[in-house]
Amino acid sequence: MFEVFLKELRELLRDKKTLLFVVALPVLVFPIIFGLMGFLMSQATLEAEQKVHTYAIANEAYAPEFAKELFYHKSFEQSKEQFETIEQMKQAVRDGKIDVGIMIPIEPREKLASGEQSTWQVIYNDASSINFIFSRIKEAIENFSGTLQAEQFSLLGVQEQAQVALLKPIEIEKVDTANKRENLGEKLGALIPYLLIPLVLAGASYPAIDLGAGEKERGTLETLLLTPVTRTELVLGKFLTVLTSSLATASITVISMGVWMSVISHFVELKALKEAVGNIGVVDLSLILLLLIPLAAVFSSIVLAISIYARTFKEAQNYMGPLSMLAFMPLIVAMMPNMELTFKTAMIPVTNVALAIKELLKGTVDYSLVGMIFLATLVLAGALMAFCVHWFKKESVLFR
Repeated sequence: MFEVFLKELRELLRDKKTLLFVVALPVLVFPIIFGLMGFLMSQATLEAEQKVHTYAIANEAYAPEFAKELFYHKSFEQSKEQFETIEQMKQAVRDGKIDVGIMIPIEPREKLASGEQSTWQVIYNDASSINFIFSRIKEAIENFSGTLQAEQFSLLGVQEQAQVALLKPIEIEKVDTANKRENLGEKLGALIPYLLIPLVLAGASYPAIDLGAGEKERGTLETLLLTPVTRTELVLGKFLTVLTSSLATASITVISMGVWMSVISHFVELKALKEAVGNIGVVDLSLILLLLIPLAAVFSSIVLAISIYARTFKEAQNYMGPLSMLAFMPLIVAMMPNMELTFKTAMIPVTNVALAIKELLKGTVDYSLVGMIFLATLVLAGALMAFCVHWFKKESVLFR
């Protein structure tokens, strides 16, 4: 068995494509993905913050303080065109003549004096995911609203100090019991398994295709079957090769993740992010790697069984495509809101590992559940490996 394993491993190491999947991809994937996401998000936010919007106000004479604040605002430029109705403003926004229109329907001071509320309408295109139009207009309207309130309170003889308490009798102070690591782990923990687990599957898939369907296509499988090695030893040797490749991918990925987290904690200026990342220790990363070992064995058994069944390299690739989709479904379940690691979810393959990784990153993991997940995945891997050995012994599968 070990002779088969060493022979397959040597051939695998000579293959440049395998080295690309096992080494280069895990080392580069995290810095590239996180770097690209951070760069694009910062660029989009910076562009939205610096953009100057063209605006128009209908009946601005009713609110001169508001019109003056908007006129001198660095993010707004007043349009030379005048609009009298909502429909005219909507059409102007659609035509790109203005970015935002503000409709003041009636004198707000007179309305307030009669005890009624004034409703202003802000017309703009809210389809863009990042824009600051509404928040900036809202801030200016609230400033003007505060001016009107102060005027009315003064007329009623209310002192300035009492005005704040009358306007807001109760102030809410939020006390969050979650620490910074827990908050960050909840967000990162949903993303990292989504990157990590498919890489473990990819690390097993390519070598498995070459060791099963590739042997059939090259015509070397018959030669292997004639050697004085039992079929059980033969398939176990191939399984160990695929598992080694998958574990190498997982190990390099986890080490890469740890190195880049360490780099981030030293260079990122955000104090909260630095503290949260700095609390993720070697033990947490080791447990993540430990959970990935039986999962890699599960994937290795499945892809090797598929590869043995396929007639050609291409046919094996066609079967692996749907398998990748099936692997993503449990990950999507783990990403659902309020999905937590419990005794029930600890029994769902792949989902349990993804949830455990999230809890480990948050620092709130129940270690008894981690042990349960490890054992459950190990039993599943053993059953699938036994099936793979049985599958390899069938003549109808080997010589289809």
